Amino acid sequence: MHEFSLATQIMESVLEFAQAHGAAEVTKVRLRVGELACVEAEQLRFCFHSITRETPLEKAVLEIEPFAATVHCLHCNYQGPPKYWEGAIAGTSIPTLQCPRCTRGAEALSGHECEIKSVQFVNSPSEASV
Repeated sequence: MHEFSLATQIMESVLEFAQAHGAAEVTKVRLRVGELACVEAEQLRFCFHSITRETPLEKAVLEIEPFAATVHCLHCNYQGPPKYWEGAIAGTSIPTLQCPRCTRGAEALSGHECEIKSVQFVNSPSEASV
């Protein structure tokens, strides 16, 4: 499961950050996830909360901010949003690496990223930091 390994990497990075900053508890983790990263937000939240029990992240809210992909076509020089497949199987629009203008292959300029945007934590019960 892709989301489980991502949740593990996020947890390890945030725990390392929290320890370096003397955090007693992490209250919020904000992620920025591109639409080409193939991350199912609810599965990622479930995995994250499953593995953070009995850690300083146990009560942390996981906010996931999706962002749109950008593609570039080397054939017609298109740059912008990807073409979306309106597949009946998926029931939702799926971004592709097909140029929406000339239908040839395009390269992704952005949209594969999954990054920690911010971490909110508490040093002591009466103090909060971002």
